[in-house]
Amino acid sequence: MTGKQRAQFRAAANGLEPVFQIGKGGVTDAVVAQVDAALRKRELIKVKALLESAPQPPKEMAVTLSAATGSEVIQVIGGCIILYRENPELREVEKAKEKRQKVTKKIQKFQAKKSLYINGKSSFRGKSAGRK
Repeated sequence: MTGKQRAQFRAAANGLEPVFQIGKGGVTDAVVAQVDAALRKRELIKVKALLESAPQPPKEMAVTLSAATGSEVIQVIGGCIILYRENPELREVEKAKEKRQKVTKKIQKFQAKKSLYINGKSSFRGKSAGRK
């Protein structure tokens, strides 16, 4: 991952709320499963590690979570861990949504031209309109 991509993800994660908190139990199988499910749904998540009660430092927990979920650590600041894992299924859904929006815009444009033509407000005139 390039530095620019990492910076973009950090900027995008700035407004995110933490999805999970890791406390005195540390990184357990249940936490890994929840983080994995959240990454599948969102791609970019923020996890909060409680500094006073966590058994490991946040950087170690980030590395453990990253290895267990196949994600990348974007940033660790204080107790905030930001993780990213690309989900191709989400990309396909976004592409299909964009395609539907383009088709809808084309249909709306066509209907607008059609209504102008039907109402006689079109500046278009046939080839024989100017001839007598």
